[in-house]
Amino acid sequence: MSVTDKKIAQVILKKPQDVVDYTISQLAIEAEVSEASVSRFCKNLGIDGFHQLKTRLAQVSDDSNVSFTVDDDIQASLKNIAEKKDSEISNTLKNLSTDKMAAALSIIKNARLIQVVAEGNTYPVAIDTVYKFNQIGLLAMSDAAFETSIAQTLNMSLEDILLVISNSGESKSLIKQIDVAQKRGIKVLAITNRSDSPIAQRADLHLKTYVREQIFQSEYYFSRIAASTMIEAIFLLLIGQDKGTLDKIARHEELISDRKI
Repeated sequence: MSVTDKKIAQVILKKPQDVVDYTISQLAIEAEVSEASVSRFCKNLGIDGFHQLKTRLAQVSDDSNVSFTVDDDIQASLKNIAEKKDSEISNTLKNLSTDKMAAALSIIKNARLIQVVAEGNTYPVAIDTVYKFNQIGLLAMSDAAFETSIAQTLNMSLEDILLVISNSGESKSLIKQIDVAQKRGIKVLAITNRSDSPIAQRADLHLKTYVREQIFQSEYYFSRIAASTMIEAIFLLLIGQDKGTLDKIARHEELISDRKI
């Protein structure tokens, strides 16, 4: 290993469980190297990137909170799952800053168009967000294909906003989309579970969720519960601030009612 690689390796070997929760910038600061050096370190180990390094570390970690386990006792497992989900929901809501949430509601209400972006396991939350916002009269759009999504961003104006939903806050594609939006003067609202993540730091306003990533088989498993809870809270608060939205929901429900048995 080079001198730089050795510095990174020493930090990882000293506290591997902590590094699982680090961002790439945190590891770089701890090892007193550049972020590019951390990326090269991963490549030198034959690993695709920092995220995969964290996955490998978590797999060999002794921290029982990181591994996904299911008890043979179904009721015990259900109780354990319920406790974890309750924790995600309660911690997401109780730790919300009143000022930040008020600012987020204002930005959303005053936007001409809301583009909602997410990827992977979190994308279903984006689709749900688009549905909810349009139902209460807020024009929102999303697309699963990055190529189409970023093309949409290029057609947005200063009156629009980009809403980014990402558990890890480390998606390269979403970071690129944020850069494109901000170069056009478009405000960015981000929802992630890390205040120190690259996406959170780039956003004009960040709302933090509470979720603990877990290892399931060989990949990270991120729960969507916390992100969905944040969107649900925003949706209900918007309704609470404007009772007229209830009429819009009723009208929408009336129009689609004939599709149900």
